[in-house]
Amino acid sequence: MPLSEHEQRLLDQIEQALYAEDPKWANTVRTSDPRAHYRRRLVKASIGFVLGVVLLMVGVVAQRTWLGAGGFVVMLAACLWGLSSWKRMNGFGSEAKPGAAGPPERRRPANRQSFMERMEERWRRRSDER
Repeated sequence: MPLSEHEQRLLDQIEQALYAEDPKWANTVRTSDPRAHYRRRLVKASIGFVLGVVLLMVGVVAQRTWLGAGGFVVMLAACLWGLSSWKRMNGFGSEAKPGAAGPPERRRPANRQSFMERMEERWRRRSDER
């Protein structure tokens, strides 16, 4: 829903006042990309995964089961954290809200057959040809 002219002018005035009051913060907020935050988290998760591998290997070599298990837990946690960041960075982690703009859901049309039904139909046609 577009803003009225009055609302747009008020918004512009608020924005100008914000820039006048704290230009550094306003510039940071305006130019920051939310994906940069998730990229940093992804880098940290990668470092955590490597640290987990190192702990796992040290635990195996030193025959310390608890250290190897700890390394595995660190690896698993880093993978989950990195995967959640990857999904959010690429837009897969957000829930679709009614009326929100975004890609339409990919659904199979109601009249389309399932994979198995199509394979059975092909098999029947092949056997009828012989």
